[in-house]
Amino acid sequence: MSRADRGRNVLVHSPADPDAGLVGVEPHEPHTTPQPPVRPDADAWGTDPYANALRNGHGPLFLRRTDGWLLPLDVERWCAGADAADLSALRRCEGPVLDVGCGPGRLVAALAARGHRALGIDVSEAAVARTVRLGGYALRRSVFDPLPGEGRWGTVLLADGNIGIGGDPDRLLRRAAELLAPGGLLVAETVPHDLDERVRVRLDDGRAPNGAGADGHFPWARLGSSALLEYARPHGLRADGQWEADGRAFVALRRSRSVRTANQSADSRNSAAVVSSQFPRNTSGDSPLAGS
Repeated sequence: MSRADRGRNVLVHSPADPDAGLVGVEPHEPHTTPQPPVRPDADAWGTDPYANALRNGHGPLFLRRTDGWLLPLDVERWCAGADAADLSALRRCEGPVLDVGCGPGRLVAALAARGHRALGIDVSEAAVARTVRLGGYALRRSVFDPLPGEGRWGTVLLADGNIGIGGDPDRLLRRAAELLAPGGLLVAETVPHDLDERVRVRLDDGRAPNGAGADGHFPWARLGSSALLEYARPHGLRADGQWEADGRAFVALRRSRSVRTANQSADSRNSAAVVSSQFPRNTSGDSPLAGS
């Protein structure tokens, strides 16, 4: 995205330079465990089927497994406002919130309306652009890229199946624990039945003949709540609540207060203030924007 609306003070990631165009963020902030971004995911979610669906506000859009099985993606819900099930999760959020895989930004916008400092990250340029148009803050980043405020987020959100990112729940939950402040909360959406599935999928909008376009596959995972809790435990994440709303299942996990990493302050009480300081302070609409 080369330009954003000048009427807003926004956080925009310039795809040409991973650290260019960030307003109110320290892009070179150290992070706990340097890891390469999950480029297969980033490349896939940046493709036309997903971008077109977000621009149009509807599908059809699916994840197609290598055996041909299709998982419908609920693009219409993602592009609408936060619903009752979403709000059941957002009510639990504490402090500054990082929405991982924010998509078109409905949760970031709803959190802002509730008075939370919220930042969305997504590998899709179209998703970041739509989040910005809603008035939210967003960066075009993978969760495995360096991120602002590592180890100081009050809440990390993994909604809408995003526990599947990277196809390795153990790695993703370790990363989520690194991002959270001691005592912080991970709120994750799971499938509403027992499941622990690792697969390879590709995005499919139904336009190609069945079985065509075999390249573009990437790893994905789907977890039920029990499996999520098992993967979370070794990373100092303990169950803090489980619930269902409108047929969707959620788990809240609390990060241990005793876990410390190299770049975290021993005084976690200051964590919210530190993260908040990285958001834009000028709201007059005259701050520089990416690509301006």
